[in-house]
Amino acid sequence: MRQFPLFLNLSGRTVILLGAGEMADAKRRLYERAGAVITDNAHAPDAALGIVAHEDAELAALDAAKLKARGLLVNVVDRPALCDFTTPAIVDRDPLTVAIGTAGASAGLAKAVRQRIEAMLPPGTGALAQGLFDARDAIRARWPDGADRRRAIDVALSDGGPLDPATGRGDIDAWLAADEASVATGLHIFDIGSDDPDDLTLRAARLLGQADRVYHDADIAEAVLLRARADAERIAGAPPVEPEDGLTLYLRWMG
Repeated sequence: MRQFPLFLNLSGRTVILLGAGEMADAKRRLYERAGAVITDNAHAPDAALGIVAHEDAELAALDAAKLKARGLLVNVVDRPALCDFTTPAIVDRDPLTVAIGTAGASAGLAKAVRQRIEAMLPPGTGALAQGLFDARDAIRARWPDGADRRRAIDVALSDGGPLDPATGRGDIDAWLAADEASVATGLHIFDIGSDDPDDLTLRAARLLGQADRVYHDADIAEAVLLRARADAERIAGAPPVEPEDGLTLYLRWMG
């Protein structure tokens, strides 16, 4: 992962935008859509970010250096080497936002992936996100333990689950009122014989996305391990006889 993705609350906050023309106008529209207050004053106090959109490379580098000297994180349009952050391609299902980035390698590729995801996510996905937010107290009451709560939500939102986002609908009240969901826990062992993550079984891929920790043999490819939750604990070697609470996977190499 070359860049760490973050979602910023820019509502009412100042963003400095230096430059003119089509590139600058596009950035202005994007950041204003997020509620930012745009200014071309390079010395504006309390600015949150800096954007530089000059066609001239020398002027772009000069203005970027000035903003960085103030301690601002700066995006320089079409010049990834000068960027502290890059602007992703965005799928907007308010309040659900999907951001696709390539660390500045190819905006065209990010756009193409965005278009694929746009077609996958129905308009009702945003309403589902808002419904889960509104029900957070009820969800917390149903599953007081944070790890149990996360696993229950993972199962509900999984392919074919009662809140499957691909359907664009889901009855959260019915889900909360239903009998206890079948939540995967304990140790699950998968024999891996390929370096291609697309060769994972559907069950292995699903549990990798839910696991609290993943034990793995040294021969397991990084591409396979990357299918695990980004914050899951990854441990080289076999698991203990009695693993910790929660969901533990052991990826055993059989190639």
